[in-house]
Amino acid sequence: MKRSFFILLFFICSTPLRAQKNISCLIKTELGDITVELYPAKAPLTVANFLKYVDARLYDSSSFFRAVTLNNQPKDSIKIEVIQGGNVDSAREFSAIPLETTKQTGLLHKNGSISMARGKPVTATSSFFICINDQPSLDFGGRRNKDGQGFAAFGKVIKGMDVVKKIQQLYPRQGQYFKPPVYILSITRK
Repeated sequence: MKRSFFILLFFICSTPLRAQKNISCLIKTELGDITVELYPAKAPLTVANFLKYVDARLYDSSSFFRAVTLNNQPKDSIKIEVIQGGNVDSAREFSAIPLETTKQTGLLHKNGSISMARGKPVTATSSFFICINDQPSLDFGGRRNKDGQGFAAFGKVIKGMDVVKKIQQLYPRQGQYFKPPVYILSITRK
């Protein structure tokens, strides 16, 4: 009896605290709704960062401001397809977060993946992107970013990829940037 109690106690205490449930968020845009599922157990820092902006309502009235298609990357030898959004006033941005690579998380840049935009490895703040089709060049070891670290995927679109594609194909734009942008009305937890 004592032995089974201690085995049960050991099992309960050794269960990882990071075994958190996935979190869904609704991105309401002027062109329709996109629902994303976030994976805090796999990418805890990146999900927590995104949710800080969501909970502070800083994404409300931001926009999808950039679309990368196979036809608008004349200087890039490695082509990708994404839409980028979440431009928050720099005075209101939180501190940049460490990069959780796809090698660490196991979350690859597949069709519908949501990931943090960045320059150098510890520069991601508010801007995020959604992949259209699989984008392995954005993963750890991929060649899209010169440092080879890739980007931090942290979830995926579970509803509304038709809206993502509609945004990507929108015109008018100046190069990769929409003129005017596609407004994000709000991003909220579901």
